[in-house]
Amino acid sequence: MYLKKTNLKNKTALVTGAGKGIGKACAIALAEAGANLIILSRTKNDLDKVAKTIKKYKSKCISHVCDVTNYNQIKNIVNKQTKIDILVNNAGTNIPEKFTKVQKKDMEYMVKLNTISTFHVAQLCALKMLESKNRKKIGASIINMSSQMGHVGGPNRSVYNMTKFGLEGLTKGMAIDLAKNNIRVNTVCPTFVDTPMVKKFIKKDKHFKKEMLNNIPLGRFATLSDVATAVVFLSSDASSMITGSSIFVDGGWTAK
Repeated sequence: MYLKKTNLKNKTALVTGAGKGIGKACAIALAEAGANLIILSRTKNDLDKVAKTIKKYKSKCISHVCDVTNYNQIKNIVNKQTKIDILVNNAGTNIPEKFTKVQKKDMEYMVKLNTISTFHVAQLCALKMLESKNRKKIGASIINMSSQMGHVGGPNRSVYNMTKFGLEGLTKGMAIDLAKNNIRVNTVCPTFVDTPMVKKFIKKDKHFKKEMLNNIPLGRFATLSDVATAVVFLSSDASSMITGSSIFVDGGWTAK
């Protein structure tokens, strides 16, 4: 009687950075919930594997090999779509460096990918969402993949902090501007997740894992399922009154 459903049947979701890690998990979870997918990544082989899994859930899947930092490429892909109901704005990266040793090229690349491209993808997808005549009735959801580092500082994370704090601000501004069209905008803020990128950090620094787990009251890294489940919730009518907010999947890191 009171429980809203997370069924995404007849919804179309676009996921960036869908070839690996969090993006891959989100795309597959959305298919499990009934959505059709448009998946983007730089690597065709990765996309082919994800698409194969998605189709096992009887969902339609369109794949596009692209670089989200290429505005015209993204614009062409988005404009070709019949409709978009859900955006998981996931593509991003982190290059850990001490503030005084940050390389100019690394800073500029992270800002280009994590901030500028994220803005462009969100804007283009929002415009596509607004093309649907019944959008105000059926609603839409944009999920910007943020981080706990969009709320707290961290060692060797100054540029990453900058981009994720900026993403939190962008999300709130978008939520206000798009609310009248019933397009909700939120962030998901994971702690360190068991992904290839985090495994790379662990391999590089033998103290990394222990130091990070000491900051997580629940005592473990997040799983891909933890993050993907939060994304499905925000994509669905179960979160229809939630916009301009952040869901922390951080095991209590930011509660300290």
